[in-house]
Amino acid sequence: MQKVAIVAFTDNGLSIGRTIQKEFYRSKLFTTRETEFTKDILKIGNVADLLEKKFHTYDTWIFVGALGICVRSIAPFIQDKKSDPAVVNMDEQGKFAQAVLSGHVGGANAVAEKLSRIFQAQAVITTASDLQNIWALDLLAEKFNWTAVSDFPLNQLISLFINNRPTALVLKVKVAGTAYLEKTKPHFVDIYYNLQDVVQDSYELIIYVGYELLATTVPNLSFHPRCLVVGSGCSKEIEPALFEEALLLHLKQEGISYQSIAALASVDIKREEKAYLAVAEKYGWEFNTFTTEELSQVHLANPSAVVLDKIGIEGVSESAAALQAKNPFWLIEKTKAEVSSGKKFTYAISLINKFERKGQIAIVGAGPGAPEYITLQGKELLETADCILYAGSLVPEELTHFAKPGALVRNSASMTLEEQIEIIDEFYEQGKLIVRLHSGDPAIYGAIQEQMTLFDEKNYDYFIVPGISSFQAAAAYLKSEFTVPEVAQTIILTRGEGNTPMPEHEKIEDMAKLRATMCIFLSAGIAKKVEGQLLQHYPEDTPLAVLYRVSWKDEKVWTGKLSELSSIIDQNKLTRTVLIIVGEAVGARKNRSWLYGDNWYHIFRKKGKSMVAGK
Repeated sequence: MQKVAIVAFTDNGLSIGRTIQKEFYRSKLFTTRETEFTKDILKIGNVADLLEKKFHTYDTWIFVGALGICVRSIAPFIQDKKSDPAVVNMDEQGKFAQAVLSGHVGGANAVAEKLSRIFQAQAVITTASDLQNIWALDLLAEKFNWTAVSDFPLNQLISLFINNRPTALVLKVKVAGTAYLEKTKPHFVDIYYNLQDVVQDSYELIIYVGYELLATTVPNLSFHPRCLVVGSGCSKEIEPALFEEALLLHLKQEGISYQSIAALASVDIKREEKAYLAVAEKYGWEFNTFTTEELSQVHLANPSAVVLDKIGIEGVSESAAALQAKNPFWLIEKTKAEVSSGKKFTYAISLINKFERKGQIAIVGAGPGAPEYITLQGKELLETADCILYAGSLVPEELTHFAKPGALVRNSASMTLEEQIEIIDEFYEQGKLIVRLHSGDPAIYGAIQEQMTLFDEKNYDYFIVPGISSFQAAAAYLKSEFTVPEVAQTIILTRGEGNTPMPEHEKIEDMAKLRATMCIFLSAGIAKKVEGQLLQHYPEDTPLAVLYRVSWKDEKVWTGKLSELSSIIDQNKLTRTVLIIVGEAVGARKNRSWLYGDNWYHIFRKKGKSMVAGK
């Protein structure tokens, strides 16, 4: 967490400083003014003395006062952009927040933006990439945990970029950072997925994300994610220094950046091999070993009778790389190598499964119904998907209108699971993005387990995007907090027992003993039975809400008492997409949480302790 120092020189500046301090945890407020001092509000006599002792011990400095005072104060202590803290100046009226030092690397621009939101002020940002809303090339590596490499001065590359010179972006691998770059591509950038496809003479700058060493005729900037696994077997007690030297040389000859190595893997009899332990520690690689039984399950490209005779399996390097990378293929198959002492080793290299540029399936929660309730990530996936399968009986068609031109959009309501998988297979094999759009949150009655079982069997890459559940939309509609202090602190999400049996330990009448806020799904057809089960423990006048297609355009909501449940369902002929909510928390307004009480203190709101001024 960032350490923040705030410096105020006037009474009004001190007031602003106190407000800033509430927004920045672990901050200290230094002032020349008289006030009630605490361990977090400290008196200073001379700002120069403070900065001489403390300038590089804080991550961020916020000056409240004249910009000239700020600039003159910090000038003697500035060193370089990599080590200097962020410095922001805010005028004592709280109208302007200006990033003064370390706008990108130190984060002063972000602090200035935050201050502008706190005070409804104007952020003053002068860095070109921020003003143009384009990538800050000097921040991308840190942002995505990549390693940046170039033979050209960074300032030269940044100059080309902020001046909008023709740029080729090569995305050799696929990961969250590359998705961000694809989405936010400036107009002067063209995207490629293989360096060989780039006509280099057409560009003044090449930006590359991947594992290859670049040899280009134009200025380039490479970003290397840790995306590769080296599998290796070696002679006993191979010399660590010689092994490191030889391995790095072979990687260079293969055109592979050692900065892209994430892990080194071998057989378990090599778990204490000093050469492996040393090189892994030096370069921050994970080191993992597998049993011969585990390694023997991998079908090898280059089996060895010699290795089979020695340790009972046909190879180590290929199988270890494949297992660690969770990828049955190799960028580099088993290669034999020798160090200068004559001892030998083998290596194979695999791309970690999640970095492969291949098909991908997103199981997306559509939310309760209203298109504006879908998450930002869910909307972005709908906008970029090549295929969208949605449950039309439960998901409004309007959500599919986010689809890009040319995308396949199909209603799965009338399909079997096998028919859905047939479509998914077709697009996955083409390396496309498929969105499986489910109502509410996929984790709650989403029927996704059987799909994920098939995806696992096919070794498909998939992930889940959560959504707002209908019970949350119901709370919003009812303007209710479902966990009211001293009334209800438990929410139960369940359904009644219809054709599908409930587990023996999850009967509604048993859960009703808690008298928690109970949200009952999929039970309109057995409302009379559910009502009777609830009345065994809830009073008849317990608040009740019955919600039909909550947040849809045709939503309908009825409120009343628990004893009215079945009559509300019957009179309104409700059969499906109904949510029943029961509990004292529905519509409650009396009790207050201690969280914001003036006598309740915690790590973000501390009880003040008087301190002697200047100590």
